[in-house]
Amino acid sequence: MNEESRIRVSEIFGPTIQGEGALIGQPTVFVRTGGCDFRCSWCDSLHAVDAEYRDSWAPMTAQAVMDEVARLSGGAPILVTLSGGNPAIQPLGDLVRLGHEQGYFFAMETQGSVARDWFQALDMLVLSPKPPSSGMDTDWAQVAACVEAGQGTQTVLKLVVFDEADFAYAREATSRFPQLPVYLQPGNHTPPPPGDDSALVDQAGIDARMRWLVDRVAETKWYDARVLPQLHVSLWGNKRGV
Repeated sequence: MNEESRIRVSEIFGPTIQGEGALIGQPTVFVRTGGCDFRCSWCDSLHAVDAEYRDSWAPMTAQAVMDEVARLSGGAPILVTLSGGNPAIQPLGDLVRLGHEQGYFFAMETQGSVARDWFQALDMLVLSPKPPSSGMDTDWAQVAACVEAGQGTQTVLKLVVFDEADFAYAREATSRFPQLPVYLQPGNHTPPPPGDDSALVDQAGIDARMRWLVDRVAETKWYDARVLPQLHVSLWGNKRGV
């Protein structure tokens, strides 16, 4: 098989729960791909992003990934969450097709920097463009291309908010795509040191940002926004594989 058709996989784990966004609390198996075209300042998954970890990413066929998902789920269909890194840079179309044939369903989160024709095969597409605190720039034309590529599937916006600049950015994002449901979450500012699974987080800081975000949504009468925590961070911090 051509190496380009293989999926670079950082880790496959679960069943656990989806910890954030529209599917929060839903049982899922995660397929975390390796590689990303962004380098966000507050990235909490550097093991799936930084080239330093490239040797730990396994090149797998779609069938091999699906076999591992089925093993973990005991053969029972479950939500499969495709994450990263940026999973949109990986060839995931065959994986989604194989999973659907076995009754599994798929949600994927991406920053909206790369559009793929297989987005329309997903059961949910979560677009999470990165706000000013990330240090990244947003190409809104590319985000729009991702929305277009996901026509026919349920597409939502999920935006991380640390501060007032991020809040303004979130309002801009929703003004550009008013047809999309929007989910807001307070930022998690404390990624673990490389190679450290210690799960250390500034929970007090996250909680304070959550309260501030709730207040800002109420003050601005942004009543169609949903403000949610990162449930997995509250339960396990930044520990990998949960």
